[in-house]
Amino acid sequence: MAEVPSTVIVIEDELSVREALGGLLRSVGLQARLYGSVREFLEAGHPDGPSCLVLDVRLPGKGGLEFQKELVALGIGIPIIFITGHGDIPMSVRAMKAGAIEFMTKPFREQDLLDAVQSGLERDRARRKQEEGIAALRTRFDSLSQRERDVMLQVVAGRLNKQIAGEFGVSEITVKVHRGNMMRKMQAKSLTDLMLIAQRLKLQTVES
Repeated sequence: MAEVPSTVIVIEDELSVREALGGLLRSVGLQARLYGSVREFLEAGHPDGPSCLVLDVRLPGKGGLEFQKELVALGIGIPIIFITGHGDIPMSVRAMKAGAIEFMTKPFREQDLLDAVQSGLERDRARRKQEEGIAALRTRFDSLSQRERDVMLQVVAGRLNKQIAGEFGVSEITVKVHRGNMMRKMQAKSLTDLMLIAQRLKLQTVES
């Protein structure tokens, strides 16, 4: 299946700067979407595929830092590169603490921006890959029966088959059957694999 193309989103209210940024990005083969305000971007919708956001600090309506705060609160992890003609140290510190990957004061070197964009896109590709992996693990976990889930939580807590059998009031053979089915469905080849899966899914295990 073909990989979804990467997109650089530019939100900059000054038309000449916005078009110059779009031309720069397209000149190196990047797909760019240009907007004059946060509202325009929200109305257009987020593109599919890896992306990063080149965001001006001062914008009509909602400013860049305010928009970043909203994205963080919503758990939307799109990498942000701030650009501004009126930056100061407290502003840059605030942006970087909130997760921005770069804070650039105009005028900036074109190559510096391109380097930051590539870094942002790589970060978003990694984030998407991680989320897709966790979604696949969640689908496997959801395929387990309730008893298989219970057994999994007991196993990753370090319980032996005999102990699990006593906990549930069933035979050890029954526990082995549930455990085998669970390991197969979770595609775990070892106890270590299963424990790593439980960590990635942030499962709350029983006390050992």
